[in-house]
Order: sequence, then structure tokens, then C-alpha cells
Amino acid sequence: MTLLKKYKWSFTLLAICVILAGYLLIDTYSKPKIPVIRPVQNFSMENVDGKTVTLQDTNGKVRLFYFFFTNCPDVCPISTFKMSQIQNQLKKDGLFGKDVSFVSVSFDPVRDTREKIKEFGDKFSADYSGWYFLRGDEKQTADFAMNTFQFIVNKDRDGNFMHSDLIALVDREGNYRKYYKDDVTAKEIAEEVERLAKE
Repeated sequence: MTLLKKYKWSFTLLAICVILAGYLLIDTYSKPKIPVIRPVQNFSMENVDGKTVTLQDTNGKVRLFYFFFTNCPDVCPISTFKMSQIQNQLKKDGLFGKDVSFVSVSFDPVRDTREKIKEFGDKFSADYSGWYFLRGDEKQTADFAMNTFQFIVNKDRDGNFMHSDLIALVDREGNYRKYYKDDVTAKEIAEEVERLAKE
């Protein structure tokens, strides 16, 4: 019996593995890079632990930004839940907190105290080691959302906010790269975040 015949199935299995690995490499690196839209403006806001957080504090990590208010009756809880799903996937892959952070910013600092924001984050099992829930000056926050991300926010007479329900992707260097609408799944976002983290 020749060596080829003796190890026929082993060689076949090895060949299949090599082909699959090659396909995965081509699939990963053939996708075009996500273009830079603009640098993110610096900011200085208060975290749920009372500490000041700036853009520089999160540099070196890929980030997802989301703007919300805790009294939001519809989209904010849904999108925050989606972010919690992304968080869980990134934690499984060992990236959350180390290579990726989330930044959720309240539009409503008057009603959204640190305690209320913390309670909101707890509902979604937020891991605060890598997920910042911030509050700052109301006008400055709205300007930051508009000037950096082109996210619109309007406040009605009852104190509720109409706002863009979008999640923004920011790279390690602090550049805004793209946004995600509600039709993009948590899995799709997590995969793109991981790809950007490996660039």
C-alpha cells in the first residue's frame, strides 16, 4: 500500500481545511475598508460613577456611540437591547472592554440622573467596564450629536425628545466611520466591529 493510499482521507481532510481557511482569509480581507467620514469632536461628560469621561479616555478602542434618554417610550430600549446583544457577542470573542467600548449619551440630563441612567443600564446587563453611560449639558450634547454624527434631536413641550435612532461606529483613532439603522442586526454590527478592531 502506497503512502498516498494509506493516508488518502487524511490528505483529503487537510486539503479541505486549507481551502476553507483560504476562503475565510479572502472573504475577510477582500471586503473594502470602511471609509472615514470625519473626526469625532472632543467631549467631556459625566459617567454613572461620577467620573469625567472624554473622547481621549476611550481612544485606542473601536467604539459604538448611541444617544438616548431613559424616558424614551419606544426606540431607545430596543436599540439599547441590541447593543447588549452586541456586547455579549464581543465578550464571547474576548474583545469587549479590551478592544471595543460603547458610549451611550443621554439627551436629557435634567431627568436622567446618574442613578436613573445606572438603573437603565442595569436593565440591559451593561458591563460598565467597557460601556460608558454619559450625561452632560443638554445643548452641548445635542450639538455634539448633530455636528459630529449628523444625528438630529428635537425636544417637545412635554420634555420628550424626537431623535435619530442610529448607532455610530468610531475607530480606534477617533474617526466616525459609519452608522447603523434599526434594520441592521446585532450579529452584523458585531462582525463589522470585530473586523474594524482587527484592521
